[in-house]
Amino acid sequence: MAFVKACALSELEEDTPKRVELDGTPVSVVRTEGEVFAINDICSHANVSLSEGEVEDCAIECWLHGSAFDLRTGKPSGLPATRPVPVYPVKIEGDDVLVSVTQES
Repeated sequence: MAFVKACALSELEEDTPKRVELDGTPVSVVRTEGEVFAINDICSHANVSLSEGEVEDCAIECWLHGSAFDLRTGKPSGLPATRPVPVYPVKIEGDDVLVSVTQES
């Protein structure tokens, strides 16, 4: 599993998604509830950026139609989305947030 630097931990505001592109993959990095998560930034229902949505209760909501995706599993919690989005492993090394987009979980 190859980890690459996504951003600095100090750049992440609580419950505010940060969009990054890693090896051509759009990723939303989110710091919430004392953890850091990485989820594919494209909604599985409509081709829009999840990082423009709100974060609440360890989920990110698509701003366009309101589907929310669990940051731990990528599973949608309600319609209109029915398909999960990929989530990626995260490691913290010092102030570096490292993400592996080569292996989805």
